[in-house]
Amino acid sequence: MQSVLSRELHWLNLLVPRVPLLSGTRIVVASAPADACLLRPPVPGRATDVEAATREALRFPLDGEPLEALGARASCATIVVEPPALPITNVLADPRRLAVAAVSEALEELGVRTDQQTLLVAGGLTRRATRGEIAALVTPEFRRRFHGRVAVHDAADPGLAGVPIGAPRVRVARELVETDLVVVVSAAETVLHGGPATLLAAVDAETQRRATAESLLETRGSEGWRLATLVERTVAADVPLLGVSLVLNQPHFAGLLRGYPYDREAAERIARSPLRLAFSAAPDRNRRRVLRTLRGTRTAAAVLAGPPSVAHAEALLRAIELRRATLDEPLDALVIGIPGTTPFLPREPPNPLLAAYLGLAHALGLWRDAFPVRDGGIVILVHGFRRIFARPTQLPYHVFFRSDPIARNPELLSVAEDAVAADARAVEEYRAGRSVHPLLPFRDWEACRPALERLGAVYVAGARDGDAVRQLGFVPIGGIGAALQMARGQSGPDASIGFLLAPPYFPLRVGSGEP
Repeated sequence: MQSVLSRELHWLNLLVPRVPLLSGTRIVVASAPADACLLRPPVPGRATDVEAATREALRFPLDGEPLEALGARASCATIVVEPPALPITNVLADPRRLAVAAVSEALEELGVRTDQQTLLVAGGLTRRATRGEIAALVTPEFRRRFHGRVAVHDAADPGLAGVPIGAPRVRVARELVETDLVVVVSAAETVLHGGPATLLAAVDAETQRRATAESLLETRGSEGWRLATLVERTVAADVPLLGVSLVLNQPHFAGLLRGYPYDREAAERIARSPLRLAFSAAPDRNRRRVLRTLRGTRTAAAVLAGPPSVAHAEALLRAIELRRATLDEPLDALVIGIPGTTPFLPREPPNPLLAAYLGLAHALGLWRDAFPVRDGGIVILVHGFRRIFARPTQLPYHVFFRSDPIARNPELLSVAEDAVAADARAVEEYRAGRSVHPLLPFRDWEACRPALERLGAVYVAGARDGDAVRQLGFVPIGGIGAALQMARGQSGPDASIGFLLAPPYFPLRVGSGEP
């Protein structure tokens, strides 16, 4: 009798897929419906020699003049770089570092010595980069030979240079206009990250606050892309400008996460591993320490150059094709695991608003052709949503979780935003490199709007703080199983259910958009 029961349980496990999801620092396993759609990215592509590819791209850009012609009369130059916050994974070495070194060496060959080069770190509204984070942006060899100036952009600096870009006026970092040449080095991640958006991350805070997009992979309906290309054209009108865009492969992981999330066997191995149970039972501090050691290896598939918007657009299209999953049609419900890290540097535990941003704005924003969930559908975020605000970096997010909920009240939201924008102490904390800019939480919440306008409900499975969930207008639920039951109750027993196996998050192409 016992052997018969064991065989039945074995077959039941085969019929019911077990899906491992990263929720905070825990690996939770969901019993997915037999007909569930498991979304995973393709295996990482072949790597290229980044330094050689960068030199080739500088000689043969997609459009416009090569670096040799643009820098023929330059005596100084600004290299604009981005913090490697995206994709959201820990890696041993980022390929963008090699591209920066190759650009600097190419400038030296043109007669622009390193002591005449400026490295501008365009971090947008996130916390200004520290000395250690700046060092991680370049290779050790580059650090030894570079004798130029390093500038970390300050979006609240009253000394930003004003440039006439329609109304209201836009103010940019002086390093972009008080130079003979500007080279932007970035990765093609989204329409709001990389390329001309790297230039946008070096303007005033009020302009950056308006940088939004309906889809992170389509320029249509993106105010952020419009602003970024306006900044690009304005800078290029006065200073020679070139963009270098990398097409990044998804990272390879070793150890416990080997093959995840690309291989079906890896997901099954993690779901059945006894080490997972021991890992989940360990204290949060220990789990976080282990996760920091599970760093992946990231490579680049290609390097392109040209005007920043041109190089970025082509690189982004290639990145989408390399990293995308395909959905035949939108789902009724989608389950998304939220990792225990912020979408920006430094990597810290996310507060509830940032957890919502990771799922609704970032993961759900990576779509082309159609939104991946039907209108009125459901998204299930798997995260604890604890009101933990890493000090002092995330203190500006606390305004969303005071006694009066403001997230779903436009009037209260507007009043609160005006108040923080006028808070001199909060702005000074940002300028001193201690916290994010006080406007960033409002832009992050605005970034969730396109998804919230389409969805019927957002469930938070595994929520530890129901009040925090409700303050954002979501529904707290004990576990994934209960959330799936509620989703079927709302959408019907034949509801299509999907699971996003991530991070890293990846593009979703929806409908008949196959090339």
